[in-house]
Amino acid sequence: MIATGTHDPYLVALSILVASFASYTALDLGGRVGTARGLARRVWLVAAAITMGGGIWSMHFVAMLAFKMPIPMSYDIGLTILSLVVAIFATSGGFYVISRHSGSPLHLVLSGIFMGLGIVAMHYTGMAAMRGQAELSYDRLFVALSVVIAIGASTAALWLAFRTTEPGQHLVAAVVMGMAISGMHYTAMRAAIFTAHGPVHQAQRNAGLDQTNLALMVTGITFLILAFALIASLSEQKRVEEALRQARADLAHINRVTTMGALTASLAHEVNQPIAAAVANAHACLNWLAGNTPNLEAARASAMSIVEDGTRAAEIISRTRRLFTRATPQRELVDVNEVIREMVFLLSSEITRYFISVRTELAAHLPQVMGDRVQLQQVMMNLITNSIDAMKEVDETRELAITSQRAENGQLTVCVSDTGVGLPSQQADQIFYAFFTTKPHGTGMGLSISRSIVESHNGRLWASANPPRGASFHLILPTTVEARD
Repeated sequence: MIATGTHDPYLVALSILVASFASYTALDLGGRVGTARGLARRVWLVAAAITMGGGIWSMHFVAMLAFKMPIPMSYDIGLTILSLVVAIFATSGGFYVISRHSGSPLHLVLSGIFMGLGIVAMHYTGMAAMRGQAELSYDRLFVALSVVIAIGASTAALWLAFRTTEPGQHLVAAVVMGMAISGMHYTAMRAAIFTAHGPVHQAQRNAGLDQTNLALMVTGITFLILAFALIASLSEQKRVEEALRQARADLAHINRVTTMGALTASLAHEVNQPIAAAVANAHACLNWLAGNTPNLEAARASAMSIVEDGTRAAEIISRTRRLFTRATPQRELVDVNEVIREMVFLLSSEITRYFISVRTELAAHLPQVMGDRVQLQQVMMNLITNSIDAMKEVDETRELAITSQRAENGQLTVCVSDTGVGLPSQQADQIFYAFFTTKPHGTGMGLSISRSIVESHNGRLWASANPPRGASFHLILPTTVEARD
């Protein structure tokens, strides 16, 4: 005859509480998996799997103890332990796959199916562990329904574990998961049919008392383990938050140091030319004075050049510092052709030293630019110096071509071309990045600063190849729009 069991409502509520607490802890640990890397990621993954699998198994076991049969029942220890292993293995596989492919819906569904079938296997393995004077069979409809609920609950658990971040979201998700997991179990229990082999007797009260005590013991142990896992997760969260605060402080410090380093490198790069010119003029002045008949006029001219070079170096330091601190530049009307001629004259000794021919095609009556004269001189000096450096090691013809002309929309363009080694392959724009250099002893700051200066004048600076050999640097500046700070 059919033996009908009943459920202890208090133990049923306790089983749902176990499922919800286990879900909350697993969701919290799943959040650690999403942010951890390396060994820590694997540790949190194992902890989340054990928590979820062990929690589901504990819920299942407590719910089984809540089921009171009118015939004596016991459990096979081996199959009961096997059901626990199956639960942990199934949740481990699901968490592992979704943690590696968290953005893939396909992997989410496949992981949910794997984990759901594992939970089903855990449940029915636990049911097979029941021993009593009754034959166990199942209603196929409710078995199928329990499988669907298990897969749905597993998929939701995996999705929530790697999506929820706030404690409130975790709490709501844990309650939903607890109800879903419990719903799967009690649906599967509804599918169970117990056929007694003999007369059905009323269950002894002592047996019921023993089941309650065992359920409370399992629940207590489960809560203790989950509490330790939750405390570990909260401790890790505090540690990560503290590490994040420290990382932000370190980043701010590194940013300040980098800025100072960039400022120092830029000053060293830009001031080198006027200082070298001042030293050369000083030697010339000494030579003019050391002769039998000192050439005072020539010595005076050299001394004046020294003053100009020193003044230029001081202005570069002041303007470069102002550029980095974003102070207001000193704007005035600047003749770009005049700036070009000044820089060609200033670098004439280097041009002559390396046997470079210079060809200038400067458009007449070019409109003036509203800008900072010293900063524009820096740009032209950088472009011409880079072209000279690019042609130093070239054995063929060395030609530096500088052109200026009007452009559309009230703009003017300047092009500095050389027949040097050319641009690095597929890195035409990277040469403008700070600290990127192709020179053995370069600082990587000249072109970066030049682009910053041009952009502060509402202009553009870019580079291109100069067939058949060399590179061209193109500069475009507005003549009608006042440059921004």
